[in-house]
Amino acid sequence: MSIFTPTAKDLVPFTALKAISTPRIMRTVVVIVLSGILALIAFLLFVPWVQTTGGQGVVTTLNPDERQQNINAAVSGRIEEWFVRDGSAVLKGDPIARIADIDPQLVQRLQAERQQVLIQLQAVQNALATAQIDQRRMQELFEAGLSARRDYEQAQIRVQEMRGRVAEAQANLTRADTALSRQSEQLIVAPRDGFIQSVNAGDAATLVSAGDVLASFVPETSERVIEIFVDGRDVGLIQQGEEARIQFEGWPAVQFSGWPSVAIGTFEGVVTSVDQSAQADGRFRVLIAEDPNAEFAWPEERYARYGAAVRAWVLLETVPVGYEIWRQLNNFPPELPAAANTAQGQAT
Repeated sequence: MSIFTPTAKDLVPFTALKAISTPRIMRTVVVIVLSGILALIAFLLFVPWVQTTGGQGVVTTLNPDERQQNINAAVSGRIEEWFVRDGSAVLKGDPIARIADIDPQLVQRLQAERQQVLIQLQAVQNALATAQIDQRRMQELFEAGLSARRDYEQAQIRVQEMRGRVAEAQANLTRADTALSRQSEQLIVAPRDGFIQSVNAGDAATLVSAGDVLASFVPETSERVIEIFVDGRDVGLIQQGEEARIQFEGWPAVQFSGWPSVAIGTFEGVVTSVDQSAQADGRFRVLIAEDPNAEFAWPEERYARYGAAVRAWVLLETVPVGYEIWRQLNNFPPELPAAANTAQGQAT
């Protein structure tokens, strides 16, 4: 029994079999897809990515004297006159407001009271001098046997009483000087150069108490820093001296988180401080200062004012793009620096 082997001539009638052959366009698509997959794998494995961790924040300053502060009333009274308005620029010592006491004759009465206390002090001082003279005379008579001990002891008691009255009069004089000095502080002046953020409305009919807020004052900032808040997962990898990229609100910028070298409109910074304890929301505060060796300086203060919103990225390690995608999908922290890995291995 022989096996039948079809020839080319026998296959000619099978047109359907010939029609199902792979089209050339499909081969081209397969090649393109495979090439794309290989290119994607190469991209994920070999293209570097700079890991970053960042957060939102504001422009602030390191010096607490240069932060926004309130100007308070030093004494109670009514607002007699304003010397500034919202947005006014002031120099150190410039008047801001004058407060008048409810009693217009209070200063004159305090001066009269001080003069009376001063007269009383002089009187008791003269009485003390007389009592000391009597004490010395009674002492001489007692030592000579011409006076009784009781008279000598009474002279000593008299001197001590006069010293107590002198001390009391001096205390009254001090209180009078303090009250008069406080009334002289009714002219409120600027503590340093800066700007008046806002003025609380008030006039001669408005009564204020000592400590009430009269205006909000923003000093001129000499050294700006960025205050951002980062997640507790990444704060352990941020160290003092780390580089950062900053994007100021309202400043045109194009930021590539993994490739800071091609970012446009962002500015360089250096981490200066990391808080040791978390805020109430669990985030940690990080302060970033301007890099003195940066190619471009930060925008002028009129473009990046105190309190303006910013976003910053702290630059960490350089890893492949694929590793970074895997880390983000698994919510892992960034890769530890080489020095930290070495220290951890030694500790283990």
